Amino acid sequence: MSNLEIGSSSITARETGGQADRPAAVPGAWGRRLPDGLGLVVPILVAILWEVLVRQGLVSGRLLPPPSRIAGTLMELSQGGELLRHVIATSARVFSGFALGVLAGTLLGALCGYSTLTRRLMDPALQGLRAVPSIAWVPLFILWFGIFEASKVALIAVGVFFPVYLGIMGAILGIDRKIVEVGRVFRLTPLGLVRRILLPAILPSFVLALRGGLGLGWMFVVAAEFMGASEGLGYLLVDGQQLGKPDQIVAAILLFAVLGKITDGILSALFAPLLRWQDVYAGGR
Repeated sequence: MSNLEIGSSSITARETGGQADRPAAVPGAWGRRLPDGLGLVVPILVAILWEVLVRQGLVSGRLLPPPSRIAGTLMELSQGGELLRHVIATSARVFSGFALGVLAGTLLGALCGYSTLTRRLMDPALQGLRAVPSIAWVPLFILWFGIFEASKVALIAVGVFFPVYLGIMGAILGIDRKIVEVGRVFRLTPLGLVRRILLPAILPSFVLALRGGLGLGWMFVVAAEFMGASEGLGYLLVDGQQLGKPDQIVAAILLFAVLGKITDGILSALFAPLLRWQDVYAGGR
């Protein structure tokens, strides 16, 4: 480096107060220091506020009970294992329907994404069926499978199927053609092309599709358990409505929220090691 360049650098550093030697701030780096439990702050504050308002008599807790009453209801239901029985019944239905929906959605999504002929034959009908409301399937599934577990699992599988199908097909159709051509230049076998090019390319979209399907699975299980269920969180909702127990209704809703968040976190954690290769912005994290 010449003396002129060295002198210019020194002048620049002095003019900026020595800031030239400081590393540039990374946008969003503060996000890495935020605690993982920060998302609990807002629900806890809302619960405390509502409890205070009800205790002070400023609002009525008849239709929307305070957290203390909801906690008491959960404790009452947990005695004797009744609450655990309802949670297990609902979770088993969701996991069974989720497995079937993911299997069917992955196979058809991959087939329609890979084959133009298959996509033109099947996709229009599937897109039409995707617009059918979940409740509309209930009479048909009851007619086919009765009011037992098969009809409930089938309804949940329908809810899971469509986001997985769309996610897989869209991910395959969105793969950069140049990446595939690079694989062909290196003379990868069809299996090697799928394993080393196609699967990594669609994996992020596949994980998002799974999370969307899982969320719809928890929503569809409510409609499924309206079909004559004798146990499950949906049964608690119906029982609370018929007996006029808003605290039981809200407790069941909160259980749905907690179970949905836990299962979504487990699903994300399972696929996190497979997505470490991504170099993405991730919202400043």
